[in-house]
Amino acid sequence: MSWRIVVVSSNAKVDYKLDYLVVRTLDEVKRVHLSEIGVLILESTAISITSYLLCELIRRKIKVIFCDHQRNPCAELVPTHGSHDSSAKIRQQLKWTQGIRQQIWTEIVRQKLRRQRSHLRRRGLPQAEQLTTYLEQLQWNDETNREGHAAKVYFNALFGTEFTRTADLPVNAALNYGYSLILSAINREISAAGYLNQLGLSHENTFNPFNLGCDFMEPLRPLIDSAIIDLQPEKFERTEKLAIVNILNCEVRHAGKQQHLLYAIRLYCNSLFRALQSGESAEIKWIDYE
Repeated sequence: MSWRIVVVSSNAKVDYKLDYLVVRTLDEVKRVHLSEIGVLILESTAISITSYLLCELIRRKIKVIFCDHQRNPCAELVPTHGSHDSSAKIRQQLKWTQGIRQQIWTEIVRQKLRRQRSHLRRRGLPQAEQLTTYLEQLQWNDETNREGHAAKVYFNALFGTEFTRTADLPVNAALNYGYSLILSAINREISAAGYLNQLGLSHENTFNPFNLGCDFMEPLRPLIDSAIIDLQPEKFERTEKLAIVNILNCEVRHAGKQQHLLYAIRLYCNSLFRALQSGESAEIKWIDYE
């Protein structure tokens, strides 16, 4: 399987030759075989890339993330169709009933709260027991918004009561960067499986092209939170970004087996699709990263 995360961060020309991604700078030429690449991050606006290479990257289902002038992710390459049977998958997706979508969303929220509670317990924070209360209070489709209440308790426990997610701080920049990488990896699997990312379970923002990916990624957010706390960024520059990118290579457990996170995300998304098709939440195989 593809496993390498390639980051191009300086003035360069990126093109295709004989199944290789070729990066040409003034000083050197580097080559990476496309079969090894899972994600390509173009971190500089001074990079030029050929359309032929872009077509090959799409064909091989390699996720491409573009960054803006501040080197933050701003867009990603999404194929118009990611599977030979996309039309059949989309027809199936349109038949997912409201009841099934709400059932799976309830389980996603439940797993997110469990992972947040585990994170707080691992750090010896007493607020973990408040999340136990929210788990016990969780209702169908999270009608009482236990997820939102838990988020306030969770982030205040980790970063202090004065912390807000909207503040212009290195820790928020790092969190946003990490979340965007996880979302991009999940978006790739949704497109590759042939489903429409715009049609979410709970996320229904008209202007969000990745509603389904935003749903699927929720239980993985504490993985990023934990990594950022361990990183303790006092600034957010290239070194911090590379450390966060490397999270995609970390080892996790899925269905009792050790897997790299990128591959585990693929298996996790496939299990969600099976659950949505069958209406059985027991089909979901969660990613364990504690």
